[in-house]
Amino acid sequence: QLQLVESGGGLVQPGGSLRLSCAASGRSAPNYDMGWYRQVPGKEREFVAHINWNLAGGTTVYADSVKGRFAISRDYAKHTVWLQMNSLKREDTAIYICHAHVPGPVAYDYWGQGTQVTVSS
Repeated sequence: QLQLVESGGGLVQPGGSLRLSCAASGRSAPNYDMGWYRQVPGKEREFVAHINWNLAGGTTVYADSVKGRFAISRDYAKHTVWLQMNSLKREDTAIYICHAHVPGPVAYDYWGQGTQVTVSS
């Protein structure tokens, strides 16, 4: 079992920056992929960024809408993943949800509760 707790959301002006954190607990081995999704009420959950498990340096993947503006990183020892969001736009407003995927013969997916990001002047 993994528990994911996000933090760092808030209100920011267009063009500003925020850094989201997601702390994972409940598992000693860091061999799981992590990522971020976002959701606006009334719309489907949207993929934002992903970083896989690789102690030599995880491979990152980004949605086209955030590429070049957002950066995902993780600390295996701290079981934490961050999402650095720069040049924020109003359309980035959403609830940002942390995701973890534990691979294996029986794979598991875990989700956090989410943290609200509002981009507005």
